[in-house]
Amino acid sequence: MRLFNSLTKTKEEFVPIEPGKVKMYSCGPTVYGLIHIGNARPMVVFDSLRRYFEYKGMDVVYAQNYTDVDDKIIKAANAEGVSASVISERFIAESMRDEAGLNVKPHTFKPKVTEEMGEIIGMITELTAAGLAYEVEGSVYFDTSKFGKYGELSAKPLEELIAGARVEVDSGKANSTDFVLWKPAKPDEPSWESPWGAGRPGWHIECSAMTRKYLGETFDIHAGGEDLVFPHHENEIAQSESLSGKTMANYWLHNSFINVDNQKMAKSKGNFFTIRDISRKYPYDVIRFFIISAHYSMPVNFSEELMQAAANSLRRIKTCAANLVFLRGMAGGSVSDEERELMAQGARFRAEFEQALDNDFNTADAVTAIFELVRFANVHANGESSAEFTGWLLGELSELAGVLGLKLTEQEQDDGLVNTVEELVAKRQEARKAKDFGTADELRGKLAEMGVLLEDTPQGVRWSFQKNPSAGFF
Repeated sequence: MRLFNSLTKTKEEFVPIEPGKVKMYSCGPTVYGLIHIGNARPMVVFDSLRRYFEYKGMDVVYAQNYTDVDDKIIKAANAEGVSASVISERFIAESMRDEAGLNVKPHTFKPKVTEEMGEIIGMITELTAAGLAYEVEGSVYFDTSKFGKYGELSAKPLEELIAGARVEVDSGKANSTDFVLWKPAKPDEPSWESPWGAGRPGWHIECSAMTRKYLGETFDIHAGGEDLVFPHHENEIAQSESLSGKTMANYWLHNSFINVDNQKMAKSKGNFFTIRDISRKYPYDVIRFFIISAHYSMPVNFSEELMQAAANSLRRIKTCAANLVFLRGMAGGSVSDEERELMAQGARFRAEFEQALDNDFNTADAVTAIFELVRFANVHANGESSAEFTGWLLGELSELAGVLGLKLTEQEQDDGLVNTVEELVAKRQEARKAKDFGTADELRGKLAEMGVLLEDTPQGVRWSFQKNPSAGFF
């Protein structure tokens, strides 16, 4: 497998530190509001990468943090007249709800900044003791002049980076590029006791402390959005590597931005959409499919037309899976020699899928391989197919889609909901046989309200979940 390393600016063969095991970290959200489509992209992309490593038989240790102390959190808390923890805990719960909806697997570690103060203060203490950081009136700054590789990740002149990024402006700093590790306490803000007085940590030290604790001084992959390259990831590297003398992460992966109707997303422009907003129009799995349909390093344009296209494309894959479930259920006889030959031919789709993901995790081409399998299944599976053949097709399709975090069949949905739907479908059939069409229509309406689409066929009733709300959000 080859991955584009943002640090070296080249596509490199991925070689884990420990054979058969991958340690990876992705910067999580600052929890002062609902996550938006831009937040969701790294969550979905790097969850899919984790799934692919696991598909290849590797043990993955994956950490993602929550930044639960920040100026925006404090501002929201003061506006409501509550503590910052009330805001952060509320939106951690909401983020977890959206992550579950997007089918993001639970992370191995989910540290919160407020629960890692001992580790953070300890690391700052080590940096100051080593002469890599200095105190000015209760603030502690990292001295960038002590790290010769500063700016290597960004690969741009520091003057240009400083002009366009989040760099603390403070006359107490020795160098303009120095960044804060510890801030003195202010009134009405959460604070913690430290050797430099009461205060709270700067943004960058948090991830360095947490990765060291949960993944070690050197780990395999550090991931995040491209907006974090400078200053956040640049500063993580500086403080971590200057202290340990070791490489922090062997591979740095960055996903590109999501724009809205070809414009940068911003609340001031009225084009800011949370995942919760979008999920009222499109199911979470459509949002996930939209995200993985493009290569992670390419900018993506979010629009009504492209979301509808994603919904239609995913429905096509799900329809194929539903047909295979149906055909397998009515199949008889043993697998034929012709079907065995088709199964041998069909192995190429898995090979194409893996080849795409091995090439810098190209999920767009992996989705293309899935559609090729769908076309193959639609051509060759029919009412005369054996259960082994249709089952093989369904297994291939479900497994490859599962690597990308997509659930295709009703059996993969919530069992309780599926059982309820099947009971209502059976009652409707009984009413139709008894020519009680009023009850049958009533049950059909109830199923429609649940988002269930019914299709009466000569072989029986087929049903699927479908979400078609009338109101848009653009």
